[in-house]
Amino acid sequence: MASLNVDIFNTGHLPTWCPGCGDFGIWMALKNALSKLNIGPDDGVLVYGIGCHGNMNNTMNMYGCTGLHGRTIPVAQGIKLANHRLPVICIAGDGDCLGEGGNHLIHAAKRNPDITVIIHDNQVYGLTTGQASPTAPKGFITKSTPEGVTDEPINPLALSIVAGASFAARAFAGDIAGLTDLLALAIQHKGFSVVDVLQPCVTFNKEYTYPWYRERLYQVSKEGYVPDDRLKALSKSMEWGDRIPVGILYQVAKPTSEDIEPAIAQKPLVDQPAEPGDITDLLGEFI
Repeated sequence: MASLNVDIFNTGHLPTWCPGCGDFGIWMALKNALSKLNIGPDDGVLVYGIGCHGNMNNTMNMYGCTGLHGRTIPVAQGIKLANHRLPVICIAGDGDCLGEGGNHLIHAAKRNPDITVIIHDNQVYGLTTGQASPTAPKGFITKSTPEGVTDEPINPLALSIVAGASFAARAFAGDIAGLTDLLALAIQHKGFSVVDVLQPCVTFNKEYTYPWYRERLYQVSKEGYVPDDRLKALSKSMEWGDRIPVGILYQVAKPTSEDIEPAIAQKPLVDQPAEPGDITDLLGEFI
């Protein structure tokens, strides 16, 4: 089957991101991945958070919903529960997903719903002009931390693996081809998929630049790494410094929350009657 033309995902609105922003690479790779999988504008749902990443909703011709700050994952779970036939993808920021929404990430990973979470990880809150995000390293100087960040950064993949995610991967916004392939695999995976995309913020983060990442990133699959061991995946996710691993760090098959939800065992909620039926006896149990 031929791939879809990526142009069908364009709305005609130009992005408002800064020139060189990593969001451009993620946007292009997502369109490529959806095209590769033949998932058209009417075939799935994108859920956006609040932040620079959320502006993608203006440029992406696909069913979409912009949720509250940090609430992309619960909105996505609601959509998936209503119609579990749909591919549902979260477009989230590192502050959005790991700060305001950190609790949702943990509990979703534990439940293993069949949704994909793409984290735009640039260590700053770019939309509000560069405050430190939860992934900012100790000592990182920003407008909100002029003396440097004093606490430890959150590791999105380590957190997801420990909480129970069945797919955890890291990618680079500067490698559109590699990111395209990885996003396609994440979307195809049946279960909770987390992709931490290392993304330079050219305006407010002058430390973690495109050259900085390119000097350090290495593809785990090229070194014979097999992503089926949880403890090894956790160890691999903690590597940071002179060498930073990218690729699938962990993937395992296990039942999704939709698989074990009795309310949708026969058919999706969207195909079921909207009327609740007689709940008199049920209410009586609480009186």
